[in-house]
Amino acid sequence: MELPIPESVKPWLNFFHPVLMFILLALTVYALYLGIQIRRTRSAEGEVKKELIKGKFNLKHHQVGSALLAFMVLGTIGGMAVTYINNNKLFVGPHLLAGLGMTGMIAVSASLTPWMQKGFDWARYTHIALNVTLLALFTWQALTGVEILQRIISKM
Repeated sequence: MELPIPESVKPWLNFFHPVLMFILLALTVYALYLGIQIRRTRSAEGEVKKELIKGKFNLKHHQVGSALLAFMVLGTIGGMAVTYINNNKLFVGPHLLAGLGMTGMIAVSASLTPWMQKGFDWARYTHIALNVTLLALFTWQALTGVEILQRIISKM
């Protein structure tokens, strides 16, 4: 079934997913920075702790993480939709499979929030491990995504 999208629009749809994902990659690095600041705040004492608390790193980390979760899920679905719209099929390969895995990882990571708020260290360490792995995969995804984008551009 072919969707009623003008042919002149279809090629430009290819750019939404990569632009969104590069923004999300940068936000992921920022979320890591905020998470590190939360750890510093938790272990600090006295005036240093008071000063770090003023940064509201926990609130910012939670807000950025929520946005990352929402837009990563939407970006994954959008990337798959654009691929299907332009090719009438999905290309099942490492880029797609890693992206789907990352989407699952960020969902599981976010779902640990209630346990982290109750002070369970296992939840914190699992959250950290998932997100460090996610950042590594995200970096690899950026590289493979650029290769895919170069192939698309060369066919335009």
